[in-house]
Amino acid sequence: MTYPPEPWYLGGSLLVSLFRVPASALPAASAPLSARGHAVVGVAFARYGPGGVLSYDELLVATPTLHRGRPRVTIPQIWVDSAESLEGGRALWGIPKQIAVFRRAGTTDAASVSMSTDTGPVAGLRSRVGRALVPGMRQLPLPIVQRDGGRAIVSHNRVIGRVRSLRTRWTFAADGPLGYLHGRRPLASVALTDASIVFGMDVRR
Repeated sequence: MTYPPEPWYLGGSLLVSLFRVPASALPAASAPLSARGHAVVGVAFARYGPGGVLSYDELLVATPTLHRGRPRVTIPQIWVDSAESLEGGRALWGIPKQIAVFRRAGTTDAASVSMSTDTGPVAGLRSRVGRALVPGMRQLPLPIVQRDGGRAIVSHNRVIGRVRSLRTRWTFAADGPLGYLHGRRPLASVALTDASIVFGMDVRR
């Protein structure tokens, strides 16, 4: 199996929601920052299209954390439908990608997407993208730290895109790997459209 060298240049869109979850319910690998026993968890469906180094669908979970006193993000759970993305993510940055099946229907601004594994459904989202929340294109830093075999891998990444409002209706299988989100409503949701993602610009292992 071969995968692109770092950094990866990807283009597409992300549908992102934030949830408030008891820290004790999260996977041990997340090591989240928490307040009064709860943590904020980001969940995103992403679609990376033609023009980047890879094209694939993705569902990820991200939690804020600290590494050497600095704020970072950790990805404890993530699924993709690309074997190249899976192997590259694991080998380059210690991101624990798994293979899944994604299904999409609708238009760019009103989409229905779901993800399942060989053990059954995991998550679904009905979404409608709305107006721009801020003018023009915005650049967002995304510093990620992953712990792989006792070592920390810090990758500095960047997302550039249009930030738009997003209406969502999430479903999570109660007995699935995201069961801790079952029945929860997001605190906030945004869409990043016309996005460019640079992953692995500056990596420290």
